[in-house]
Amino acid sequence: MRKDSATKGRNRGHFGRKGRAALLAAAGAALLLTGCGAGDLSKDAEGLVQDSSFQNENGTSPELNYGLGPEGEELYEMSESGEWESTAQDGEQTQALTDQRKLIRTVHMEVETREYDAFMDALEKKVRALGGYIENMDSYNGSSYSSARTNRSASLVLRIPKNEMDGFLELVSNAGNVIRRTDSERDVTLSYVDLESRRNALRTEQDRLLVLLEEAESLEDIITIEERLAEVRYQLESMESQLRTMDNQVNYGTISLEVSEVVEFTPVVEETSWQRMTDGFVKSLESIGNGAMEILIWLVAHLPYLILLTVCCVLFLLWVKAHWKKSMKKAQAQAERKPHPAGEISQAQTGGAADKDGQ
Repeated sequence: MRKDSATKGRNRGHFGRKGRAALLAAAGAALLLTGCGAGDLSKDAEGLVQDSSFQNENGTSPELNYGLGPEGEELYEMSESGEWESTAQDGEQTQALTDQRKLIRTVHMEVETREYDAFMDALEKKVRALGGYIENMDSYNGSSYSSARTNRSASLVLRIPKNEMDGFLELVSNAGNVIRRTDSERDVTLSYVDLESRRNALRTEQDRLLVLLEEAESLEDIITIEERLAEVRYQLESMESQLRTMDNQVNYGTISLEVSEVVEFTPVVEETSWQRMTDGFVKSLESIGNGAMEILIWLVAHLPYLILLTVCCVLFLLWVKAHWKKSMKKAQAQAERKPHPAGEISQAQTGGAADKDGQ
């Protein structure tokens, strides 16, 4: 009897360990199926969006809530022929679908202004009033010797709420002269939906792991579950961070603004040949006048240095002149103390002639 009881106890413990292992394996398989299901769901959703039978008259497709509006009202219904038909007006339908999309809008503008200080002050106040912020700003206050008039400029990166973007851009256009503008929109709806599906799958896995952790008895099972739980939590934090970043990019449009101070606005109409020649001649005269004025300004600004340099040069020339005179006097005195070379030569010639006569 004792032997049978011991055998049954060992078998019970053996089957208990096997049961827990089977439970963990089943849970893992279910979680994998859940993840796969989320991936298949996103693929099915993408295929549904690309299906031409699920597009409205404008060729746009609802990427979120497929067939439902922002508040859950139906925008499409199935007709007797099996095709989707819109139940909303064209304007309401387009607006609803636009609101559901995840669009990242970016605008680049180059603006000229005659009143730089007033323009920049009004720009900063308007950005704060709309609930936006200046992400980056690089300003240049000009140089005193770069041109006849200091030309200031600034490069800004602004983040404006998406609902206020059009109004803000219109105000900037009215306040200055826009010489270039580039608009772009990037649709990240499908990526956002896929990321949300994966996050929800990880949340489900986390809940199940927490249940298994409470039911686990052996130390080995607890360690295995906690390791997997740590991985799931790390992935969840990463995905939630990506979703927050995408939400910020969607909710706040990005405006890259280049502001330049000018005397005259760049013409937006094409000029004739005569106008171009006249303007070129006038600009050349202005450039010559500006160059002469710059030279005069430079001379006046550097006058102390020029005076000091002039004094140094004069002193150096006086020293050279005095040294040269001194050298000349010394050379003349030495020449006077030495015998004349011509007398020596004549004496040598006379002695030579006398020797010839004596012979």
